[in-house]
Amino acid sequence: MIRTSIEDGVRTLRLDRPEKKNALTGDMYNALADALETGNGDDAIRCQLICGQPEVFTAGNDIGDFLQYAGKVAIDETPVVRFLRALVRNEKPLVASIDGLAIGVGTTLLMHCDMVFASPRSLIRSPFVDLGLVPEAGSSLLGPQLMGHARAFELLCLGNGFSAEKAAACGLVNEVVEDDVDAVAFACAKDIAAKPPQAMALSRKLLRGDTSVLSDRVEEEIKIFASRLTAPETIAAFQAFMMKKKA
Repeated sequence: MIRTSIEDGVRTLRLDRPEKKNALTGDMYNALADALETGNGDDAIRCQLICGQPEVFTAGNDIGDFLQYAGKVAIDETPVVRFLRALVRNEKPLVASIDGLAIGVGTTLLMHCDMVFASPRSLIRSPFVDLGLVPEAGSSLLGPQLMGHARAFELLCLGNGFSAEKAAACGLVNEVVEDDVDAVAFACAKDIAAKPPQAMALSRKLLRGDTSVLSDRVEEEIKIFASRLTAPETIAAFQAFMMKKKA
């Protein structure tokens, strides 16, 4: 479930599936995509804030849910792909608040955020290669741009977990917050929302530059990701993961 609220020009999108560590389902991806897409044309929304629950931002994709979708429709018609495209096309400032696990897409979506705040107990990790897959959400392009090749390789290919402090040192997190990370993130989002909206939009667009290259990379990742789903090593990795999960 995604709980939404609007206050002082900030729309908060709270991931609310704590019993499954906020693993994202198709319905949740669609809700997030809806929020980003409608926000683009809503003058009342000047900033969007994504946050999770205490001790967990998101454990990433709900694999069982994703496989059900992927088995019924082409991968580029799945809710997760809709969300990834919405991230690229998002026009409003985006802030994230992380407390605890930020796994898979919980890591890669941060690269699309304008400000990221994390608690000291946060853990950022992307085990794509461990599952026989490849990075997504344009992270294969944005990661090296943000962190340099070596750090991006460590995060996206080796799959090492990054602490909040290490992520901040790499430029993925703006600030490590000792107290109420959601409150600090909301205060930042509120400050963004209070600024002249057209000047903010134009400035953000200049900073982001031409997003067509990013869009092309996302589409390339989607095609490779889809081809990997039927690869023997990916099937074996998924089976091992599901068995470990049941155990």
